[in-house]
Amino acid sequence: MEPVMEVYLAAVQATGDEPGVWELIFEADLIVQLVLLGLVFMSIACWGIILQKIVRLRAASRQSARFLDVFWGSKRLDAVYERCGQYRSSPVAEVFRAGYQELAKVTSASERSGQRADATDNVQRALRRAAAVESTNLERYVTFLATTGSTAPFIGLFGTVWGILRAFQKLGGGGQATIDVVGPDIAHALIATAVGLFAAIPAVIAYNYFNQWIRVLNTEMDNFSADFLNIVKRHVR
Repeated sequence: MEPVMEVYLAAVQATGDEPGVWELIFEADLIVQLVLLGLVFMSIACWGIILQKIVRLRAASRQSARFLDVFWGSKRLDAVYERCGQYRSSPVAEVFRAGYQELAKVTSASERSGQRADATDNVQRALRRAAAVESTNLERYVTFLATTGSTAPFIGLFGTVWGILRAFQKLGGGGQATIDVVGPDIAHALIATAVGLFAAIPAVIAYNYFNQWIRVLNTEMDNFSADFLNIVKRHVR
């Protein structure tokens, strides 16, 4: 592929008419233009998701650390519950909120009935459900990054193959086919591959990075749930 491109560039330089990238894109075949348009859309969407996830996960990590400091520094669960509204971006705080509310419901029901109920199972289910909801929220849109990372190179390859096919059609057709004729099609094909890689590489890097970050937050929620459940078992009989 590189020797063909070198020949094309040499021919272009010889004629003194060197087309720009935008000119090549606008002169491309309709199929190649559609491929480029789809790849550009995927790339823009990925960068939007990347920026949104950076802000969201950074706030989640920061507020979770602050909430844990408040939780372990307080001696009363009700005092922590009153302050957990300040940490809406923290998944750990939301897990605590669900567990505390369930604990309050079980305790209130026990007082009304006059029978002490075991709150452990109910609180455990509430913690697990809240952690699952928060994990789903953290993972939202991340799968689009994986989809882009795995499909964008193949979409770009499709544009490349289409451009090469058109170039070979001109070479096999009647009349004289020179590098000036088939060169633009080859250039269009290479641009499709480049745009596909441009969309895929940041998406793959961001997907792996965000997955690791989300895994850390999930571990924090699991550890907190276990600690909170131990507190419930010790103090609520």
